[in-house]
Amino acid sequence: MNRSPKFLEPSGLRVTVDKVVYHPQTEVSPGRPHCFVYFITIHNGTESAVTIRARKWVVTNEHGEITAVEGEGVVGQTPMIPPGNSFSYNSFHLLDTTVAVAEGSYLGLDAQGRRVIARIPRFEMRVPSGGVSHQPGD
Repeated sequence: MNRSPKFLEPSGLRVTVDKVVYHPQTEVSPGRPHCFVYFITIHNGTESAVTIRARKWVVTNEHGEITAVEGEGVVGQTPMIPPGNSFSYNSFHLLDTTVAVAEGSYLGLDAQGRRVIARIPRFEMRVPSGGVSHQPGD
């Protein structure tokens, strides 16, 4: 018996992590003293409009402790991304250690009502020595 996957993963629907910046000046709680702002773009290279309905982040700190964050939409929105377009935004993670990695996925619907998924590539957040921010590809 063949079962179709719960979510399609179209090759043209992809996510880039454009920049990750350490923000030591941000007021944070003592339990999570390190703030990293990340800049993301969701690219729709498919032939169908896609509406992002939810997100899931998995953050693993340097001790191997995992925090999963799930929620509706993206930064309070459920963006509809037409074919050939993209949606960019920034948000942040607060960390309790000086190093962590994040990855995840966006879940959505295409114009035909099919559930789709776009993977967020794994990226590292590391408190810099000397105040230099980390950028993907550095």
